[in-house]
Amino acid sequence: MTGTILFDPLLPWPVLAVLAVVVAGGVLLAVMRGLNGWALRGAAGLVILAALSGPAFQEEDRAPLSDIVILAEDQSASQRLRDRPDQTASAADAIEASLSAREGTEVRRITVPDGDEDTGTRLMTALSDALAEEPRARIAGLIAISDGQVHDADLPFDLPAPMHLLLTGKETDWDRRLLVKNAPAFAIIGEPVTLTLRIEDSGAAPVDNGTAPLDISVDGAEPQRFNVRIGEDIDLPVTLPHGGRNVIQFTVPEAEGELTDRNNTALIQINGVRDRLRVLLVSGEPHAGGRTWRNLLKSDSSVDLVHFTILRPPEKQDGVPVGELSLIAFPTRELFLEKIDDFDLIIFDRYKRRGILPSLYLDNVARYIRDGGAVLVAAGPDFASADSLYRSPLGAVMPAEPSARVLEEAYRPTVSEIGNRHPVTTEMPGAGDWGRWLRQVDVAARDDSVVVMEGVDNRPLLILERVEEGRVALLASDHAWLWNRGYEGGGPQLELLRRLAHWMMKEPELEEEALTAIATGQSMRIQRRTLSDSVPPVTVTDPNGTTTELTLNEVAPGQFETRFDGPEIGLYRLENGEQSAVIGLGPAAPKEFEATIATADILEERVESTRGGVLRIEEGTPRIRTVREGRPAAGRGWIGITPRGAYETQDVRQMALLPPWLVLLMAAGLITGAWLREGRR
Repeated sequence: MTGTILFDPLLPWPVLAVLAVVVAGGVLLAVMRGLNGWALRGAAGLVILAALSGPAFQEEDRAPLSDIVILAEDQSASQRLRDRPDQTASAADAIEASLSAREGTEVRRITVPDGDEDTGTRLMTALSDALAEEPRARIAGLIAISDGQVHDADLPFDLPAPMHLLLTGKETDWDRRLLVKNAPAFAIIGEPVTLTLRIEDSGAAPVDNGTAPLDISVDGAEPQRFNVRIGEDIDLPVTLPHGGRNVIQFTVPEAEGELTDRNNTALIQINGVRDRLRVLLVSGEPHAGGRTWRNLLKSDSSVDLVHFTILRPPEKQDGVPVGELSLIAFPTRELFLEKIDDFDLIIFDRYKRRGILPSLYLDNVARYIRDGGAVLVAAGPDFASADSLYRSPLGAVMPAEPSARVLEEAYRPTVSEIGNRHPVTTEMPGAGDWGRWLRQVDVAARDDSVVVMEGVDNRPLLILERVEEGRVALLASDHAWLWNRGYEGGGPQLELLRRLAHWMMKEPELEEEALTAIATGQSMRIQRRTLSDSVPPVTVTDPNGTTTELTLNEVAPGQFETRFDGPEIGLYRLENGEQSAVIGLGPAAPKEFEATIATADILEERVESTRGGVLRIEEGTPRIRTVREGRPAAGRGWIGITPRGAYETQDVRQMALLPPWLVLLMAAGLITGAWLREGRR
């Protein structure tokens, strides 16, 4: 029960101040004139002013409220190392029991899990959320049980009471970790890229010879081991072996006594890209589509094009002296013997045998294909003649054999049934509404080749074939340029050429038989592309060696997919028939394991600003004391809470100190007394 005097003025305070000045002036004037009743008149004015200020006596019936102490348990991944879970649980239970035994004290026990999307320990966020649910006037203390590795310590909000940090772990803990300081997302195939690594020891690390073993594995292959210096940056040159995703795993074997090996492995995924596509275009003779091929290739800034058009074959005899010709001699030996392996793609556009390229050179082109090269043949009428390239050493690697017939009739190119599954021709823009072509060379496809486009009477038009390590494509028509000219609406000649080139360059996104996976956090989307109608289940092997079989569902012709949630961070192996792939789930270095040694440095400023303290649990559970606000709240073996004295008002009663009838009597009496005194004089 408490009582206070309140004022509820009938007039604004500025008006009351003016009236007070008037009353004081009147009293002063009466004094100056020697009137005997000035004191009584002044008293009457004070009574009236007091009545206008509305004084009242308020009595409250208050019920005291208990103090609240927030107890936060850090249960993030780094808190699950060694005996830290037992330390945290036992200390939290002891602190809660001690606080609950105190009269008028409540405990709010909260847990702090791992942050979403690898954001680490969000301790201050959890405390802020807990404070938002409680009256700040009742908060007597905040106690955090953690290893101190907090990743939101700079969160801006005020702490209304002392904050204490009880550190888990031991002073003898030490840990070794692998850091990848520089890892690009893309790199050029065949050119070295430098990765910067570092092995660091933290905590009470033992003294050794200063080196540690490092295992390096590419795409899940057998690792190679190297000994590297501890505490020094290591510049490691890496050359990507293929295009697409390259998964490189670095591992430092677990050392005896270290805290954890979860930060001893780093997964780096680098996409291999080609710097430039080097193309050799050989046109057998000038024709309407020759410049179209050249313009299409030159329009791509990533293509380095070398183009030769044979304008004057050796058998041409017109009497013009060689010295007066402005033509460039065809450097056949240099291109087809010395520098042929420098090209990524060779295109023969309506080329026929005329003695310019001897059989030795063409045989070298066949060798180039078998060793991994790529050749595209755009066939004209000469491909069906006796001078055809098929009648040369290249015939052994051609995907189709000409029948010596040339079909001179209009037709609309279509995608074959298997072409609807092949990535070169699947989902081509405007399929079914392309302009017509007017000529086609009749060919018979080989058994091991794939016909992805058809022409007259469903005859093979675009045929693809793998030849040992290389690839060959045959376009059985020289009228593709009609699409580029917009004849009858045209067609996607540029897109078709781009896909053909990328397929022949073995780009992963154009492989017709491929198993890939796309990672999103701890989840992956597994994709299987095939020319078959069905595929077997895919087998997923997690970092611990546990296998899981998943059924793939067809989402489009030749495309099958499924999803898989990985149980942990690490390297996963995928197998489906003859196809295999590797993928890393999770970040290269999980934030929770970037630093694992318990420390007070991160939260020290926040704790000191509230006059709290930092104590190690291994030294014993601290005692709880009561301290006054503003005093040091921690000492050796103890921590303090600040009672807040909060209360709840249950009843309020008010009584006017100057009721109207009393004011009337007092004012009238004082004024009358002043008048009588002045009149007697």
